[in-house]
Amino acid sequence: MNRDIFSLEGKNALVTGANTGLGQAIAIALADAGADVALIGRSAPEETEERIKALGRRTAVVMADLSDTSVVSSVIADSETQLGPVDILVNNAGIIRRQDALEFSEDDWDDVLATNLKVPFFLAQAAAKSMTKARRAGKIINVASLLSIQGGIRVASYTASKSGLAGLTRLLANEWASQGINVNAIVPGYFATNNTEALHNDAERNRQILDRVPAGRWGDPDDLGGAAVYLASKASDYVHGVLLPVDGGWLAR
Repeated sequence: MNRDIFSLEGKNALVTGANTGLGQAIAIALADAGADVALIGRSAPEETEERIKALGRRTAVVMADLSDTSVVSSVIADSETQLGPVDILVNNAGIIRRQDALEFSEDDWDDVLATNLKVPFFLAQAAAKSMTKARRAGKIINVASLLSIQGGIRVASYTASKSGLAGLTRLLANEWASQGINVNAIVPGYFATNNTEALHNDAERNRQILDRVPAGRWGDPDDLGGAAVYLASKASDYVHGVLLPVDGGWLAR
């Protein structure tokens, strides 16, 4: 196989929530494959920026509150001004709120749906408009969740948002495949990140999770890099609407 099929040389990627965790690992993996990367979020991604520059790639930093759709047009415009046309969008930024469904608040519902579902849709829309206007192909990768497939407990708005993101991935793939835009999603399993710190620190839940994961460990953010590069590269040109689990075998159990 021609290894260049996985190369991202000459491509510009936009990754939301790239300051830590899964987003940071994805951004670095894309840069390592040759892409220049725009890092989008509320917190300065200093470490991510340094590591990408050490790989010899360009970066752009766009500070934005990704709970508000008013930033969408400027995020795409600022990224393209600094790097050039966006070829790859990774919708990674997300938040989670935990509470029993009987007590779940409307604010916690609205905040999570806005960040995890509403803004990713409009970012994808803006990126796709840019791609189609320029008559160029593109890749959109949503970061979904095991709870796009399963129900979970005590995370009503998170489960709803990630289930919605899975459905949205399929819909956008159906609409945009003919435009040369691939829309797919990565489905991470249990990864050691800020969002899962409460579970990781709960001895009982930690044991229950590890007992079910065939790989016998929590995922490391770097474990997502290969899936992200695959879905961003020419290797996945005929892949549309897929939910790709990277879960240590959780869903196979």
